[in-house]
Amino acid sequence: MNVPATPPVQTPFDSVENAQTYIRLLIEALIEAKQEIEDDVASASGGRSERRLQALRLVQYKLHRLEQHLKTSGRMLNDLRRLRRLLLEEESDLDRRASSDSAA
Repeated sequence: MNVPATPPVQTPFDSVENAQTYIRLLIEALIEAKQEIEDDVASASGGRSERRLQALRLVQYKLHRLEQHLKTSGRMLNDLRRLRRLLLEEESDLDRRASSDSAA
């Protein structure tokens, strides 16, 4: 009895490219959240609770830090993608050399 092969489930981390796309989407969502918090800070500055204003500023700081980490992660993923391409190119060059040496 043959069981039909099911395609592997894709996740954001199946490849470096998918992870890069996922990081870009996270950064976009983060930028939107930062804008919303900025608006909240502006409205909270109008005499509301000082504690709320401090909390919103802490959220701004944490979102800024998260954005920096995500941008760094994006650059690291880009480096990994480039290194993989370089290694695969070298590997294919070696294969070509080996096949041309054996043909000679």
